[in-house]
Amino acid sequence: ARPRPEIELADLTGFALQAACWGDPGASGLALLDPPPPAAMDAARTVLRALGAIADGGVTSRGRALARIGLHPRLARALVDGAPEVGARAAAEVVALLSEPPPHSAGDDLTATWRALRRPGRPADAHAARWRDEVRRLRRAADGGAAASDGWARRGDDAVAGVVVALAFPERVARARRGSGHLMASGTGAELAAGSALAGARPEWLAVAAADRPAGAASARVRQAVVIDEDVARFAAAPLLETAEETAWRDGDVVARRVERLGAIELAAAPLRNPGPERVRAALLDGLRAEGLGLLNWTAAATSLRERLAFLREALGDPWPAVDDAALLDLVPQWLGSARRRADLRRVDVAAMLRGLLAWEEAKRLDEYAPERIEVPSGSRIRVDYSGERPVLAVKLQELFGWDAAPRLAGGRVPLTVHLLSPAGRPAAVTADLASFWREGYKAVRAELRGRYPKHPWPEDPARAVPTKRTRRASGS
Repeated sequence: ARPRPEIELADLTGFALQAACWGDPGASGLALLDPPPPAAMDAARTVLRALGAIADGGVTSRGRALARIGLHPRLARALVDGAPEVGARAAAEVVALLSEPPPHSAGDDLTATWRALRRPGRPADAHAARWRDEVRRLRRAADGGAAASDGWARRGDDAVAGVVVALAFPERVARARRGSGHLMASGTGAELAAGSALAGARPEWLAVAAADRPAGAASARVRQAVVIDEDVARFAAAPLLETAEETAWRDGDVVARRVERLGAIELAAAPLRNPGPERVRAALLDGLRAEGLGLLNWTAAATSLRERLAFLREALGDPWPAVDDAALLDLVPQWLGSARRRADLRRVDVAAMLRGLLAWEEAKRLDEYAPERIEVPSGSRIRVDYSGERPVLAVKLQELFGWDAAPRLAGGRVPLTVHLLSPAGRPAAVTADLASFWREGYKAVRAELRGRYPKHPWPEDPARAVPTKRTRRASGS
């Protein structure tokens, strides 16, 4: 397979700026062996718009000025905008450093590398010679602008270098995270390498000049950076600053805040009073999705009703409502009312809300098709368990004497499964056909259990026996 063309792999920001200067921002009219990938061109134009180099699809006067410098547009911007802040010479020196990869011997402290190159009497080498030549060229390009402020210079070399680096790469401004590493404004993590010259200072802020991301790594590895402070970050990456009002589910409850961010970096937050009800409702819904419907007030009655409705939906389909989690999450916003925090969810009357899903006809038939309790021959009203695949009636065997057929549910479509319990409350038999059990299964159950539970009646003919929930002695037999 032939190698992929360079245009498919390269950063196309400089190419896109030149194309815009030629009057062809999309490069569609250029005779190229391989067309530029649309996604890469879109990304390049996004950068150029942020630099003020293009607008409305065409090049700006600023864009033409950046193109004339003969650098990547990011570096040209750092030179043009950095010179009035730190001086043409300092801006040129730092940009010249950024214009080629640092030598392996340079270490990751860009300010230290810059100082070493400026040191009088430094032995000449190829890197230093190229740097000095580039500095002279860039100074000529930067001279003639506004007079430089000395504010950053008074704060030291790190501030000066940091301003220039951050102007070139504002999305790489990074702040220390809890634990370890840094978070760049782009949202990518950044880690200092083992043996870093910068690590000892435990910097709160960095302006990252160069970084790479090893395959499979969660964070980028910092190859060269400058220690900065928040003032430098705010100034140089100012286009990334934004203040937003946020209402979200955080740490188990609704949290409303006014948040100031630098890209992905949170700078400050303050509580927000009286967030809008729609935002609160959306946050509560996010909480229910994240933690489950168990946040609501699931009384025994509500749980039982949901199970009965789920059974009827499975057995009969429409018009019985779906009450699975997904369906209820779609309905929950209608139930939240004035709820504004986690505790309020416990006040939602889920049983009433579930009943509200039923039309009049279904509400009338609910107790007929899926009764909550069934009266058995002993007179007991036994709760039906709808939590499994089939509805179950669990009742002591002696209470069913004379009962040869349990009622069918869902309008006669679904048989009721009966768990006949021993006096200890454990299933002695399971059947959906009581008549068959009395004929064929009861004899074996009687033989096994009557010696174990002699106080309870075990008649030979259960069809004619009197049903009871009491022992022989209690019933007088």
